[in-house]
Amino acid sequence: MQGAERTTRQRIAEFLRNNSAEAGALANEFEITTAAALSHVEHIARSLDGTDEELLAAPPECRDCGFSSFDDLTNRPSRCPECKSENVTEPAFTIR
Repeated sequence: MQGAERTTRQRIAEFLRNNSAEAGALANEFEITTAAALSHVEHIARSLDGTDEELLAAPPECRDCGFSSFDDLTNRPSRCPECKSENVTEPAFTIR
């Protein structure tokens, strides 16, 4: 299937099979919003259930204190719950 015939979700899944990427990077790569990229990633994770592939998520991490025990791995928190810093990385995703 050529690029124009595949859906954005299919193109994101293929991209994540070959690369690790944060939601913001996916948004830039596929010219969509970060929220849309996260929505696509969540759907891709559900569609991989029952296959030999899985979506792996590296959790967000506070760059100031190192906190990384966030509850929702598919969401970029605005602040660290420990130190209240806004210097938090986005989660990164890949398919293996």
